[in-house]
Amino acid sequence: MSTLEINGLRASVAGKEILRGIDLVLHSGEVHAVMGPNGAGKSTLSAVIMGKPGYEVLAGSVMLDGVDVLALPAWQRATIGLHLVMQYPTEVPGVMLDDVLSEALASRGRDTSALGQMLLDEADRIGFEERLLHRPLNVDLSGGEKKRNETLQLAVLRPRFAILDELDSGLDIDALRDCSRRVEDLSNDSSGGREPMGVLAITHYSRLLNELKPDHVHILVKGRIVTSGGPELADVLETDGYAAFVPADELIDEPSASAGGLDDLFAL
Repeated sequence: MSTLEINGLRASVAGKEILRGIDLVLHSGEVHAVMGPNGAGKSTLSAVIMGKPGYEVLAGSVMLDGVDVLALPAWQRATIGLHLVMQYPTEVPGVMLDDVLSEALASRGRDTSALGQMLLDEADRIGFEERLLHRPLNVDLSGGEKKRNETLQLAVLRPRFAILDELDSGLDIDALRDCSRRVEDLSNDSSGGREPMGVLAITHYSRLLNELKPDHVHILVKGRIVTSGGPELADVLETDGYAAFVPADELIDEPSASAGGLDDLFAL
C-alpha cells in the first residue's frame, strides 16, 4: 500500500502565506475530497505538492512512501507516482497526445508497445472521440473534451496518487459523469496486482462526489483544514454552506496573491 503524507505544510506566494499548516494522510484506494470557498488555498495545495515554481514552502513536509517529494523537481514527482489533472488543461501545438504518453510511460520504465490499443480502449470508455486522439495535445478541444483527454491520460499513466484540481470545472452532466466514474473505477482497481489509485479531489461542489465516492471530506478555509469527516460533510455543505463550519466573518474573501495559472504545463 502506498501512502502520501502531508505534515504541517505551510506555503506562501508573492510574500503572502496561503497554506497555514495542512495535515493529510492518503492511502492507496482512498478518495479524499478537499472543499472550500474561493481563496481558501485549494489550488495552491495542488501546486505546492506538484512543484509549481513561484510557491515558497515555509514549513512542513510531503512524503510519498518515505520519499521527500518537496526535494524533487516536478518531473521526478510525476515519475514516482504523482499526477495532476489541471483545472485549465494546456494546449500544446505540435506535440501529439500519443507522443506525450509514450515518453511518459518510457520515463517510468513501462512498456509502450500496446499504447495505441490502450488509447482506443480508454477513449471508448470515457466517450472521447477517436479522431481527437490524433490531434496536438488539447488543441482546438472544447472544455469538456479537454477534461476527457486529461482523464484518459490519467487512466493510461495509472499514478499512485492523482490530484484533481476542479475536474468538474466547465463540464456538462455527461462529461462529469464519464470522467468522475472513470476516476472512481481507478480508485478501486487492483487488477494485475496493481495498487488502486489514491485520489485527492479538489472541488467547490458536491456534484463531483455523486459519482466519485469520497472516503474522507476535508473543509479548507483560509489555508487551514477546519473540519474533516466522511461523505456526510458534503451533504451539510450542500444545505448549509461553509458557514456551518466556520464563522461567517471568516468566509470574507481577502485579496490574494498569485503565482500564475495552473494551466501553464511547462511552468511545472
